[in-house]
Amino acid sequence: MKVQSDFLVIGSGIAGLSFALQAAAHGTVAVVTKRDISETATNYAQGGIASVSSKEDTFDAHVQDTMVAGAGICHEDVVRMVVEEGPQVIANLIEWGVQFTKEDGVYDLTREGGHSARRILHAEDITGREIQRALVLAARAHDNISIYENHVAIDLVTESKVLKKRLEENRCLGAHVLDVGTGVVKTFASRITLLASGGAGKVYLYTCNPDVATGDGVAMAYRAGATVANMEFMQFHPTTLYHPTARSFLISEAVRGEGAILRRRDGTAFMERYHPLKDLAPRDIVARAIDNEMKTCGDDCVYLDITHRDAAYITSRFPNIYQTCLEFGIDMTRDQIPVVPAAHYLCGGVAVDGNAESDLKHLYAIGEVAFTGLHGANRLASNSLLEAAVYAGRAYHHAVKILKQEEFTSPEIAEWDSGTATNSDEMVVVSQNWDEIRRMMWNYVGIVRSDKRLARAMRRIELIQDEIEEYYWNFIVTSDLIELRNIATVAQLIVSCAMQRKESRGLNFNIDHPGVDDANWKRDTFTKKQF
Repeated sequence: MKVQSDFLVIGSGIAGLSFALQAAAHGTVAVVTKRDISETATNYAQGGIASVSSKEDTFDAHVQDTMVAGAGICHEDVVRMVVEEGPQVIANLIEWGVQFTKEDGVYDLTREGGHSARRILHAEDITGREIQRALVLAARAHDNISIYENHVAIDLVTESKVLKKRLEENRCLGAHVLDVGTGVVKTFASRITLLASGGAGKVYLYTCNPDVATGDGVAMAYRAGATVANMEFMQFHPTTLYHPTARSFLISEAVRGEGAILRRRDGTAFMERYHPLKDLAPRDIVARAIDNEMKTCGDDCVYLDITHRDAAYITSRFPNIYQTCLEFGIDMTRDQIPVVPAAHYLCGGVAVDGNAESDLKHLYAIGEVAFTGLHGANRLASNSLLEAAVYAGRAYHHAVKILKQEEFTSPEIAEWDSGTATNSDEMVVVSQNWDEIRRMMWNYVGIVRSDKRLARAMRRIELIQDEIEEYYWNFIVTSDLIELRNIATVAQLIVSCAMQRKESRGLNFNIDHPGVDDANWKRDTFTKKQF
């Protein structure tokens, strides 16, 4: 089965839907999403979206905060562009129906770690859910947007793959996609393909990401020949609820922004030993501090304490967090919240230019799947939704211009051929490899790394890759097998980039290279598949 459109969007969070809503004015848009349209990282974002919105704040201050958090390798021109375009994308979101929280008729601005001013717009403590609600409503109402839920992208289709020859300038022509409900693999052909598939937190054993975050976009783009960058920089959110029955529930950084203090089990506040900003230090520093405290004290967690704030304020400012904690027997107005770090945000990804286009023509990437140069070695809190919305606009403008300027005919794309593949009766292979990859990444390629651990991880991942490839070509594809193949690819890319960087910068902390090496490593790490 073939689906033809002007624009193919893979992913349905703020990045994909913001692009789709703008592109739909100029052509047909097919939105492919792995689960329900609202099962995205955007939907789970609590804190908010950073944008200069008050007279007490400035673009320069936001730029400086981002550069400091990024540990010296943010691209300043990109940072300034994203920051300065922030107010316009906020206006776009409001026009699409997003309702940010107001106090006395004025937008309520909060502050998070690494920010020097209050500049975070939020919708209570469910900002992402409110953004997702509004964008989904607008997308479903648009005649030019077709939504394909429970469809898992398998691989990108390129011109060189179709023609079966090397090309000087290769193009993306769409993707092969599995319809999970029917088991049929469909061919989605398009003039413009946009990856907005989110991050890769499920590569790690402990993550606050949704189950869909298996690095699919990065893996597909890499296999298709696009350049990938800075994969060593996986951000670990410092404060995820620690409870035996909690499923990686994130405690927003906004809680610390409103005065919460990190404490040991004995009540000692410890962040002042690690950074002048104490509990509002950048995330990489806070995550390493918690990791060190847990290892030093032998504790399973640390505690987040906001009990000194007024109870009525806590319940009104953080209603979702309060209610969720209460379900686990924790009253955050009276009890300290047990927390641990968990894999949260990939600061690397598919390398793109200022228009979000990769070096594979007509393939764009925005949001967490992309590397733009904004985040450097560590993302500043609440810059992610901002980046996604800004680059959605830039990708839209550029893609529409390309469609108008370039006349081209696409070669005929063959339907998916399963060949002699059969249904598997050994799915234990998938679950075993899935578990081994995630455990290995947590133990060897986590918050603190070493050369020996990285070398061990690489040896194991290469063996697992061989097993997966053999299994992949012998059996009919399933969503589980597709995701396993992708997390294995992403894990290998993370390890490879971490082995290259012989220093400790931002999120890449290596005990064998404890210092920052500006002379050799004040730069990005690029990798590209060799055919």
